Amino acid sequence: MKAERPDARKLKALKRGLFAEYRAALCLVLKGYRIVAMRYRTKLGEIDIIARRGDLIACVEVKARRGFDEAVFAVSDAAQRRIRAASDIWLSRQADFHRLSVRYDIVAVTPWRWPQHLPNAF
Repeated sequence: MKAERPDARKLKALKRGLFAEYRAALCLVLKGYRIVAMRYRTKLGEIDIIARRGDLIACVEVKARRGFDEAVFAVSDAAQRRIRAASDIWLSRQADFHRLSVRYDIVAVTPWRWPQHLPNAF
């Protein structure tokens, strides 16, 4: 078996991550959310998916792992801080920010299973 070059592994991981994010977005849309932004980046951090249902904003971290527990525990405290900081910036740019409530969710994407949405994860 031929070993993959580091660039090839990186590209494969990026594609796997993008596919997981699109699967997670589909899961959220089917639950009644509207996807407002995907891969929202700031200097302070990145939010994989920003979804809205009414006046509720869900800032969603997507993790693709072999198991649900692995995915949930892969969101470190530092990652949570970066997501919160990025969400503060996003919210400050919304005209109706005073009406919005924010929640931080995780969507665990595992092989051969429907994505699992964990609302209010952190």
